[in-house]
Amino acid sequence: MKKITFAAFFLLALSLGIPQSVVAQSKNKDKEVRVEMVTTEGRMVFVLFNDTPQHRDNFLKLVNEHTYDSLLFHRVIKNFMIQGGDPQSRHARPGQMLGDGTLGYTVPAEFKKNHFHQKGALCAARQGDNVNPRKESSASQFYIVQGQVWDVRTLDMMAQRYGKTFTEEQRKVYTTVGGTPHLDGDYTVFGQLVEGMDVVDKIAAVKTGMADRPVEDVRILSVKVIK
Repeated sequence: MKKITFAAFFLLALSLGIPQSVVAQSKNKDKEVRVEMVTTEGRMVFVLFNDTPQHRDNFLKLVNEHTYDSLLFHRVIKNFMIQGGDPQSRHARPGQMLGDGTLGYTVPAEFKKNHFHQKGALCAARQGDNVNPRKESSASQFYIVQGQVWDVRTLDMMAQRYGKTFTEEQRKVYTTVGGTPHLDGDYTVFGQLVEGMDVVDKIAAVKTGMADRPVEDVRILSVKVIK
């Protein structure tokens, strides 16, 4: 992929309607942006990765536009992940099927070996390979990894089954902290939870119904950039 100069990115950002405040944040490549997400179950803080700039800047654009405020965590699977960001979930009726909402565009995949599906990873959801062979990300839907701790033997079997290789760092994390290793290289990881892991666990433990939607709504109250 060709590198984009900041000047070129600035012009592109303006054409996409990305706020200048977000563009200014993107100029500082060394400082990682922190985002606070307040939910009905508690507060979480994430660091967004600078080496996934398209996902970082798209997420910041939506945060600044308050796109996530009042949306639901519409899909929750214990020991796997919690998913939100469907724009159709804001005024969803009880029992309504969710997960197909879009903003009308996708974000190109940004797979990085140093960012993997450890517990607390912030990742972009997407449509399946059959309709999305380039593995492009949903503009707004995301998930946060809860996962589980794996033993070395299971990791080896998983690597063979899914055709993956795990670094020593990944193996150490997956066998101590946990995560969802089989998703590595298939979904973009663009941030990491740094505060509020108990909130992820709390949301993951709620009672769910059809299509893994929580029986009692778990709502995002606000998302904002913090220092």
